[in-house]
Amino acid sequence: MKLEADEMTAIINRAKRAHGHFGKVIAMMEEGANCEDVLTQLAAVNRAISRTGYAVVATGLHQCLAAGDGPDSVDVKKMEKLFLGLA
Repeated sequence: MKLEADEMTAIINRAKRAHGHFGKVIAMMEEGANCEDVLTQLAAVNRAISRTGYAVVATGLHQCLAAGDGPDSVDVKKMEKLFLGLA
């Protein structure tokens, strides 16, 4: 499934924010930040990346349904595998 670029703008921006956040976490580690602070920020980055992945799956599913002949046009097993790959 190919995702439409115009529908990916918000998801791309979300991924860029997560990327920037992760860079700051790396800087924290390089500067010897407190372990608890680093882990808290790593957990936030992890959630941001996970939500980005879920948004990609949801957008892809929506596009498949909109372009096809309804729910029967979606390869449910493939979508399930992609979704579970994020878990």
